[in-house]
Amino acid sequence: MTLEARPEVVTHRDRTGTVGTVEAPRRGRWIDVWDPEDGTFWARTGRRVARRNLWPSIFAEFLGFSVWQLWSIVVVSMPKAGFTYSTDQLFWLVALPSLVGATLRLPYTFAVPRFGGRNWTIVSALLLLVPTAGLSYFLTQPDTPFWLMALVAATAGVGGGNFASSMTNISFFFPEKEKGFALGINAAGGNLGVAVVQLVVPIVIVAGAGLSLNRAGLLWIPLIVLAAVLAWKVMANLSVATSSFRTSVTAAKRPHTWIISFLYIGTFGSFIGFSAAFPLLIKTTFPDVTGAGIAFLGALVGSVARPFGGKLADLVGGAWVTVCSFVVMGLGILAAIVSLNAGSFAGFLISFLVLFVASGAANGSTYRMIPAVFRLTTPGDPGRARREAAACIGIASAVGAYGGFLVPRGFAMSTSHFGSLIPALYVFCGFYVVCLAVTYFCYLRKGGPLSGERV
Repeated sequence: MTLEARPEVVTHRDRTGTVGTVEAPRRGRWIDVWDPEDGTFWARTGRRVARRNLWPSIFAEFLGFSVWQLWSIVVVSMPKAGFTYSTDQLFWLVALPSLVGATLRLPYTFAVPRFGGRNWTIVSALLLLVPTAGLSYFLTQPDTPFWLMALVAATAGVGGGNFASSMTNISFFFPEKEKGFALGINAAGGNLGVAVVQLVVPIVIVAGAGLSLNRAGLLWIPLIVLAAVLAWKVMANLSVATSSFRTSVTAAKRPHTWIISFLYIGTFGSFIGFSAAFPLLIKTTFPDVTGAGIAFLGALVGSVARPFGGKLADLVGGAWVTVCSFVVMGLGILAAIVSLNAGSFAGFLISFLVLFVASGAANGSTYRMIPAVFRLTTPGDPGRARREAAACIGIASAVGAYGGFLVPRGFAMSTSHFGSLIPALYVFCGFYVVCLAVTYFCYLRKGGPLSGERV
């Protein structure tokens, strides 16, 4: 199973007896025979090896999300540390990592087949040292020009790319019947990184005397090194983990790929966007309330809700859970507007927690829709359906992540032009109505092509 020096070509025999060759000019710990759909193989060897690869992947992805969202909590304390950036500039520092992270998700998806899951986990973990070291240094320099600080913040986007490569890698290890739960746990573990960074960093930067923002970066450096070491020691690469650019192009031509990507902007995009903006929203909207320290609750409840949304989607169908989630998200937005008009921080907080729960559940249900939609629209060719569904997951994860950029920028523009968050909230509510209508029209309406199926 373990090969430290791979030959140029290795053979692979699947459970049907078909023999093929795999070019292998690289070196490292590789598994050349892997067939989780074979019950005997899975029970004897596969499950143990898959789980051994899952938990280091969760840890690395957790750190990726933590680094990705570091600036969401750091910017709250930057004025106290002597930085004189405007509110709009602070929102830029929050938004830029999401923009870069979303853009990196597609190349990160192809990195696993090209370099191996274990190898890329090591590399992607070590890349997190760049934004953490940069943050640690430049947050001790209050005279840093904004353009340079924005560049430093943008490097945190490498953490956002980790999700795509981690999910791609784990999807190859598990059989179809266990893949949903494994991917749900993997995703939830990563999402929890947002909550943890927003909980831990405010405590760490004020520990002892004074305010030390550089600790927000230093805190993660030993954990990043540990993640790389664990991946090196424990994980493996799969020779059968292949993905072709042609398959992604084919999936990109399918209308459902872009419909689901659009919906994922409303679900995951809302989760990551509101998570990034929430601490600064509290600080700027309720300056007299010492509530920024509890901003982590939003990301926490959203992360926990994700696997439950997936489980509920397994029972009643992903489209129904997604539609209901958009209804709740719209109500949460309207409740937040009422709370802002009333000047109620408690109402504002509760409204956003409801919003986070609904968006987290919808993350799981929207992902659950993808394999069902491609299976139903590709009759008679389950292999093609699986390949294109996997490609759709990569595309949707990238497109949806742009919500992490759009949401903070929407709040910044609303505050700059109207002096209030309310116009942006109305726009978001309208967007959820459109997402609800699209989901219903495409997957639930009577007489529709998929209305008789549990998508």
